[in-house]
Amino acid sequence: MRRSILLEVARRILPPRQAQLISKSFDVVGDIAVLRVPDGLGDERFRLAEGLLRVLPNVRVVLGQVSPVYGEYRLRRLEWLAGERRTETVHKEYGCLFRVDLARCYFSPRLQYERRRVAGRVKPGEVVVNMFAGVGCFSIIIAKHSDASVVYSIDLNPDAYKYMMENIRLNRLEGRVHALLGDAKDVIKRELLGVADRVLMPLPEKAYEYLEYAVEALKPGVGYIHYYDFVHVDRGEKLIDKVWSKVKRRLSGLGVLSRLVFGRVVRSVGPRWCQVVLDVEVHKR
Repeated sequence: MRRSILLEVARRILPPRQAQLISKSFDVVGDIAVLRVPDGLGDERFRLAEGLLRVLPNVRVVLGQVSPVYGEYRLRRLEWLAGERRTETVHKEYGCLFRVDLARCYFSPRLQYERRRVAGRVKPGEVVVNMFAGVGCFSIIIAKHSDASVVYSIDLNPDAYKYMMENIRLNRLEGRVHALLGDAKDVIKRELLGVADRVLMPLPEKAYEYLEYAVEALKPGVGYIHYYDFVHVDRGEKLIDKVWSKVKRRLSGLGVLSRLVFGRVVRSVGPRWCQVVLDVEVHKR
């Protein structure tokens, strides 16, 4: 629906040549719409944003994304286009509330199905470690929609940590979700060795590098890792098999047995690139 709305607005407002440049989709986080603005649109981008604002009654701000995600905090440069001049909002997802500043923290509404899916895998009494938590979305949805005993929620970005703390309070999850500031590998080595039944790794840029620390966080016995990665799409390749082959070799090198429980393509992230997730069962001595 959003895809057709944006195209309809572009075709009504812009010259045909410029309308063809517009991305077919956009994100809505809380009451903020975020567009990918193509080069060469000029001041027409403001007219496009005003047009979108008029047809989306629940949107109060339109921002343009003018850079890809960059840096260790996974930020993106944003430009104000229409509506109120702010980048902070409150987003609602599966009965949970998330306050976030899009200019200072990473947030993707496109992972909402994945967050709920993972929460549905968590068994009663489990201890969960989320290595790359952002403002706490996976962690809070797990705590709200499962009987996990505790979720340790780690992020390196001080702003994301601040919002995570606020979101824990906002969702009344004090005592069940514990926010931890720092690099996941350091936090795990310092205070979370051998505590987890399940580990989340929702940062494709770092997941492979940090597999060792995910294993170290798991208790001895049977545990689970939710591993996310980016993969290049080559013709005829089986994407899940391609990623699993790499991950299985790495886990074997770490001295643990592993089994692929489930894998899926989460979303397309660029020409011939996809994000995938593997749910991996790990047997640790």
